[in-house]
Amino acid sequence: MRTDRRCLITGTLAVGVAGVTSARTQTAYPNRPVRVIVPFAPGGVTDVVARLISGKISEQFGKQFYVENVVGGSGNIGMGQAARAAPDGYSMLTVFSSFVINPAMFERVPYDPVNDFNPVALAVTSTTVIVVNAELPVSNITELVALIRANPGKYSYASAGTGTTSHLAGEQFRLALALDLVHVPFSGGAPAMAAVVAGHTPIGMGTPTVAVPLVNDGKLSAIAVTSKTRTQTLPNVPTMAESGYRDIEGDSFVGFVVPAGTPKDIITLLNGEIVKSLATADMKERQAALGNDVVASTPEEFGHRLRAELAIWAKVIKAANIKAG
Repeated sequence: MRTDRRCLITGTLAVGVAGVTSARTQTAYPNRPVRVIVPFAPGGVTDVVARLISGKISEQFGKQFYVENVVGGSGNIGMGQAARAAPDGYSMLTVFSSFVINPAMFERVPYDPVNDFNPVALAVTSTTVIVVNAELPVSNITELVALIRANPGKYSYASAGTGTTSHLAGEQFRLALALDLVHVPFSGGAPAMAAVVAGHTPIGMGTPTVAVPLVNDGKLSAIAVTSKTRTQTLPNVPTMAESGYRDIEGDSFVGFVVPAGTPKDIITLLNGEIVKSLATADMKERQAALGNDVVASTPEEFGHRLRAELAIWAKVIKAANIKAG
């Protein structure tokens, strides 16, 4: 009788385990398409990175990860929509540096970058390149600082527009060194670099995508980059820290977050597949062509960076009194 009871218990446990395994198999993530929100128009760097990575992880998962562009409000509309999405792993948000800049730029935004989201992965970064007109008599950042200080109010720098990462990098540079330097915003990175080439604004803050070809053609001189380490697109150009200016550091990024409350095992799974996609040779080549450096961080590393940058850029924005247009 004891043996029969033991068999009954064993059989019941076996059926229970089989049932759980079957349920897990039926609900294995993902079992339907996953929406990847890009809060900007198609064709920009954030959109291109999202599409490249979404294509790779679609192949790896065997389920479609499709990009949906939700445009408007400097990214705020798409980011707000993502914050209200169900935390089930079927909505993922692609974030650019504006994710941590906008809360300080606007009076209010429809999302909280820390409390409304869980970080998944920092995918890539892109430095800001400090360039000068080829005729300007400087060859490094120390000489540029000396030139600006010797001629207060004479020199200006070009950026891709008010509130862009190139603008904030320029203001960080100006404020940290107390320079009398005028900001000239343009309607994008290309016109800003064109103005530097022409000498209208002899100094510029640009992304590698638009600056590097002009540097390689000898039309601009690159004298420093603002990232923590040198960028692969300009390996011979020193960082600001290497040049003796350790408090001036920053670059733009593209990464992925999900609505707060998304199960941790799904976040871990997504992170692993994103990291795997970024390790492929063709992906590294594509990112290098975009002027990006591959990072492929853990969720914890990305979360730490987001919190740090919220504080850094809020301080710069407040000190420079930058307002959204």
